[in-house]
Amino acid sequence: MSQTRELSDPPYLATVSTPLIEDWIDALRKCCSEDQLSSVLRRSGMDVFENQTAHRVSLDQIVRLYQIAAIETGDEMMGLWSRPIRARALQHLLTTVREATTLSSALYRFSTFWNLLLDDYRLVVASKDNMVTLQLIPQEDQEYQRFGHMLLLKLAHGLLSWLAGYELRVLDVQFAFDRPEFAEDYSVIFPAPVGFAAPMTSISFQTTKLDPTNKPGAAELKRFLDRAPRDWIFTRFREHTQSLRVREFLYRMNWEECHLRDAAQAMKVTPRTLIRRLDAEGTSFQAIKDGLRRDLAIRDLQAGSKSIEEVSQDIGFSSAANFHRAFRRWTGATPSSYRKPRLQI
Repeated sequence: MSQTRELSDPPYLATVSTPLIEDWIDALRKCCSEDQLSSVLRRSGMDVFENQTAHRVSLDQIVRLYQIAAIETGDEMMGLWSRPIRARALQHLLTTVREATTLSSALYRFSTFWNLLLDDYRLVVASKDNMVTLQLIPQEDQEYQRFGHMLLLKLAHGLLSWLAGYELRVLDVQFAFDRPEFAEDYSVIFPAPVGFAAPMTSISFQTTKLDPTNKPGAAELKRFLDRAPRDWIFTRFREHTQSLRVREFLYRMNWEECHLRDAAQAMKVTPRTLIRRLDAEGTSFQAIKDGLRRDLAIRDLQAGSKSIEEVSQDIGFSSAANFHRAFRRWTGATPSSYRKPRLQI
């Protein structure tokens, strides 16, 4: 197992299930005509929502949809909140928090900024027992916008990490809505335990870790804006949940030859301990390995440079028929549904 791979964008080619972003698509339907929405989805490679074929989406697709939809709708939060967030709001937010001298004061600036713009929620920063928590307090009874809650918490985490110059450790994430069927997708997004059905949506950090900011320059600000939301919607945290640490290990090494005992040795635990920790996260070594194989296959299918048979062989299947069965089990769709050509901007 001497061969290693270079790491790509985090978290190592992970995809998420389409239900994670269905709230977002529903929000877009409220601020786009059907023709406009169809165009946005096609150009971002998200027309799966029109033909209901592919059931998983990649980081690249999410980033592309965000970038196209923000322009098309004139709303940088793309219909997720009752009041549109006009163009250049994110730029002004970055400029505002960049002037903070500490990460704690940056979090207060973040909450103040959004409280000027949002009618649906009030953001409150609360401190207790060496922990600072950003809370979303609803201003009236309403249906929870799950993707909007996730995106706002991740933006707070992403901005603090950007100011720190490294990915800031998250202590805890809680959502006010019930645990969804796609709850496992949140482990790809947040480097922390995630809870549901909480009194309010919140994200918590350790107070002693909110150091002085590493004030980014103008070039770094532009890069963050140009890449949005790539640098903050998915985590880069290396000391992540055990499952993503195992996934990183498998991706770095020849995963085809890796066994549970190899991963346990790399994690410096016994195989039994690793099994127990993965079970606590609702997964298993084989499930992580299959998830990596699935996402490698999706990447290559979408790239279009390999035939389905070649993709099948590359991820260790003895026949294309076996690959088709496994792929349908993993995604609920056929490999060919991920090879549909997409229009360019």
